[in-house]
Amino acid sequence: MQQDFRDSSLFRQQLHIAGGWLDARSGKTLDVEDPATGKVIGKIPNAGAAETRQAIEAAHEAFRSFSRTTAAERAEMLRRLHQLILDNREALARILTMEQGKPLAEARGEVGMSAAYVLWFAEEARRIYGEIIPSPWRDRRLLATRQPVGVVGAITPWNFPSSMLARKIAPALAAGCTIVCKPATQTPYSGLAWGELCLQAGFPAGVVNIVTGSAREIGGELTANPLVRKITFTGSTEVGKVLLGQAAGTVKKVSMELGGNAPFIVFDDADIDRAVEGGINAKFRNTGQTCVCTNRFYVQAGVYDAFVEKLSAATERLRVGAGVDDGVELGPLIDANSVEKVEELLTDAVDKGGRVVTGGQRHALAGNFFEPTVIADASAGMRFSREEIFGPLAPVFRFETEDEAVRLANDTEYGLACYFYTRDLGRAFRVSEALDYGIVGVNEGLVTTEVAPFGGVKESGTGREGSRHGIEDYLEVKYVCMGGLEFPAA
Repeated sequence: MQQDFRDSSLFRQQLHIAGGWLDARSGKTLDVEDPATGKVIGKIPNAGAAETRQAIEAAHEAFRSFSRTTAAERAEMLRRLHQLILDNREALARILTMEQGKPLAEARGEVGMSAAYVLWFAEEARRIYGEIIPSPWRDRRLLATRQPVGVVGAITPWNFPSSMLARKIAPALAAGCTIVCKPATQTPYSGLAWGELCLQAGFPAGVVNIVTGSAREIGGELTANPLVRKITFTGSTEVGKVLLGQAAGTVKKVSMELGGNAPFIVFDDADIDRAVEGGINAKFRNTGQTCVCTNRFYVQAGVYDAFVEKLSAATERLRVGAGVDDGVELGPLIDANSVEKVEELLTDAVDKGGRVVTGGQRHALAGNFFEPTVIADASAGMRFSREEIFGPLAPVFRFETEDEAVRLANDTEYGLACYFYTRDLGRAFRVSEALDYGIVGVNEGLVTTEVAPFGGVKESGTGREGSRHGIEDYLEVKYVCMGGLEFPAA
């Protein structure tokens, strides 16, 4: 398998700047490991501020001409990019699995979603409309136009190393922006592949640049450099707050997709089997390492025992293993620190009265593998009621009334995604409106799609990705007052 992904022309181990492939000026590199085996699969340049500045200047120079391309021209390049992603789907999926660990089936799905975002924004490029505003003056005409914001700095995490970039690169290019991307050092190869794909699709040199290395230095240069006019970040709320503060120095446009603490509510009138199926998808996708993963199951008292029993049985059937193995549903956690955090949260829960129903320890495969775990009798004093788990722990809390469920679900500084199950139509509307979240799944555990807005409220971020709203953060509105038109008097 390793030979397959290494042989791909998309497997790159250099920085992508101004259409070329470069090493770090220092010559320093970082190892990239397969989380399933711990083996080094390659090296990447350990770049810093100097290389980032070079990439920003290349993007700024490319913006001069790229921003003047027509929407049809940009749409055509994006359509070529979409097809290239699909044509190389298997190679891209294998690269993704080797660096991130998720099962190949999930990796193929992520690559397909990346292509879907590109195609969506290829179409949206042609729908960047302006306005003619009724004028209060007889001899003036008022226009509002939308123009690309300029050079974009994009920083993405390791859990979805392809699709998180797709959500940023595609709308930026559709709007006529140029971009400098920093993928996570743990999963850089899916990001570097975008540089090669964009070259093959015909995007001019400097339009898309990919830098790897020091998060502090690269992020610091992106946020401080006045040539960068927008920062888009997906990652933790803690880091997002730092970037927001740094971006304030030059008053950049920002969009932030930050942490979550997703509740999953099961009311006593729910279809329990459907809720269990949705719960498995919402909790254990990518081994629980997604920002919209269920963090807290709230189950009404009348169905609590039945739900715990069925959720535990379904959890026990999940197959854990290396992502390249056939039939695997859960891969490893990304690294040893993640395993240790899961253990800490589990120990805290058990010490405070939590009951492990299934799982509860490191997997027999050792390394970064952990058993998918269900914990009953969860309570508000346990750490995972406040902290994002980012692992395969499913704590189940009990509640009595609808009002209590909504109060508990909203009792967090986060507001990204939430889910609830009910067959009562009135309750579906009441609860979906009462939940203080940017994304609500009603009787569904998988809700992400390129056609709908993705993003949160409160400390889960600002801005939206996907849908027709996803391109707005890459555009500025310009008001033009056109006077001296000398219309005859009435």
